Amino acid sequence: MRYRVLGGTGIHVSVHCLGTMMFGSVGNPDHDDSARIIHAALDQGVNFVDTADMYSAGESEEIVGKALEGRRDSVVLATKVHFPMGEGPNMGGNSRRWIVQEVEASLRRLRTDWIDVYQIHRPDHTTDVEETLSALTDLVRAGKIRAFGCSAFPAEEIVEAHHVSERRGLGRFRTEQPPYSILARGIEAAVLPVAQRYGMGVLTWSPLASGFLSGKVRKDQPVDMTTGRARLNPGRFDPSIPGNAAKFEAVEKLVALAADLGCTLPELAVAFAAAHPAVTSVIIGPRTMEQLEGLLKGATLALDDATLDRIDEIVPPGTDLYRADGAWQTPYLADVNRRRRPVDDRAAA
Repeated sequence: MRYRVLGGTGIHVSVHCLGTMMFGSVGNPDHDDSARIIHAALDQGVNFVDTADMYSAGESEEIVGKALEGRRDSVVLATKVHFPMGEGPNMGGNSRRWIVQEVEASLRRLRTDWIDVYQIHRPDHTTDVEETLSALTDLVRAGKIRAFGCSAFPAEEIVEAHHVSERRGLGRFRTEQPPYSILARGIEAAVLPVAQRYGMGVLTWSPLASGFLSGKVRKDQPVDMTTGRARLNPGRFDPSIPGNAAKFEAVEKLVALAADLGCTLPELAVAFAAAHPAVTSVIIGPRTMEQLEGLLKGATLALDDATLDRIDEIVPPGTDLYRADGAWQTPYLADVNRRRRPVDDRAAA
């Protein structure tokens, strides 16, 4: 297993990070089996574990906490806050009120006294970023967390956060956690260069492009709709949906490339994400032991320039063939009222 320094934190983390979104009711409900997967990853040199409060409504954190008993000191533990964790308007978001309350709940579920990397799961335009950074800075000073970062933030909001940190003398985001795969390369244009400019560690998620690069989804072949991503989103692999054709065509070319290299498509996909100079660690999110073993087989796979050139020909740099599940979308596009003047204003103009 290879290790890299996480931004400017001085913390060394494995190039593969164990993501735990699939542990719990959403994926693998067997706590003992999930713990075995965690232990197997640690035994193979993975020292970085990422979870979130909202994964299976806190159940994932509980599984991780139990699994790490006796091994906590050797693990770099990351979790996240933002999404609603209960009824009521203040049970989520990026406010000081919620962050200070929810970090305590995460610490209890994780059975630990500190969190190594506490991440803001998504932007929140109802909260001033200074409010968020101030709360996180205080948590570092209190010893509750060691460092903090953001997840799925657009480049301009990362820049704004660093500007506020410098101007107000606050701690700054040390990491960013964006979606990144061969089929979703949009972050290469701005997010990754900005992260490099500010010396941030980058831990990417969804290297298998929500299942498209799993090797189980092929053109003109039936898909098992009862498990995994297909079960959660039946329309994901529907070839009749506009836009899916380009994904299937790219997958076929990538399968051929992987065969030429003598590796599997998932191994190629994970190795690609780890090859970018801005990327510190690639999050893999297995649901089963078999999936973990398959993904870790590519831990030592290094792609040469000729292979990366071939990937660039299949999916050009900076190109998104799909929008990653859960990727953040600015409210200025989603909310029609943010894009149109009131009717009276338009009539007056």
